[in-house]
Amino acid sequence: MATLVIPANYRFLLSPLMLKGPCHASNIQIQIQGKVIAAEKNAWASYKYTWILISNVNGLTVDGSGGSLDGFGSSWWSCRNCQRPSVITFNSCNGLSVSSLNIINSPKAHININNCVGATFSAISIQSPGDTHNTDGIDVYASKNIWIKDSTIACGDDCIAISGGSSYVNVTGTACGPGHGISVGSLGNGNSNTVEQVHVQNCNFTNTQNGARIKTYADGSGYARGITFEEITLIQARNPIIIDQFYTNKGVSLKNGGVEVRGITFRGFHGTSMTGEAITLNCGPQGCFNITLDQINIASSQQGKPASCSCKNAHGTATSSVPNCPSLLP
Repeated sequence: MATLVIPANYRFLLSPLMLKGPCHASNIQIQIQGKVIAAEKNAWASYKYTWILISNVNGLTVDGSGGSLDGFGSSWWSCRNCQRPSVITFNSCNGLSVSSLNIINSPKAHININNCVGATFSAISIQSPGDTHNTDGIDVYASKNIWIKDSTIACGDDCIAISGGSSYVNVTGTACGPGHGISVGSLGNGNSNTVEQVHVQNCNFTNTQNGARIKTYADGSGYARGITFEEITLIQARNPIIIDQFYTNKGVSLKNGGVEVRGITFRGFHGTSMTGEAITLNCGPQGCFNITLDQINIASSQQGKPASCSCKNAHGTATSSVPNCPSLLP
């Protein structure tokens, strides 16, 4: 085993870094015990995709116990239209294990997982202000057999986003808030994207813009199927359950049938919604199918205003659901 140690009790100022394999050692370990800080915006050259890129390194273990990665996002956040880097990207890293990693103040996404197979992320801590634009917690792209567990994420966009080409993604025991919830998507946007076999369980959402969300563009194709959210706790969450097939395309007709949404289960939700509409199933004219609402108990935190459900072109069943969804189609 080859080991890289960032020692404790030190602070390191780090310019953009690329670690590229393949490596001769079958197992590489990185121990982040000290504090690593990104250079401020004005010190960056033209490359602004990601601060730390680890690519084609299989069998990698990253242990962040005692240390942290600080993306120094405060020098970037005011420039909403600038290209802004993520903190760390794992590209084509199979058999990856990341634990106890503490990331703060990312200019954009905190962790990108791209084209990885067999990766586990545990006890991850992500902290950025809730009003920072596009600062996703963890973004999963084109990856398979991914576990994210026992983590805490506070950010300005999706706590976790599971995007096109991803399958067999499991999220358990994770706290989200502030943030925009845990999302499948966005999918489409002129492309064909697929996501399947996603399981989100025993997670909680506190003061989030969304809870469990599936978002697709009107001008796309592909599918989202085999998605389960269960045993979810909501504390003052907006849009606790939402399927939105017109993401950023409100009023636009779906082209080529849109992204197919099928086989979606929401089970064991309980808590409070900041909005009166606790369940929103906004499907395109082709419909969403095999939607299951089971053991849902969501109350509105707005005094005197009961929680409601809005369904459009959604087919499925609702069992022991509060609010009830009478417009859910068989």
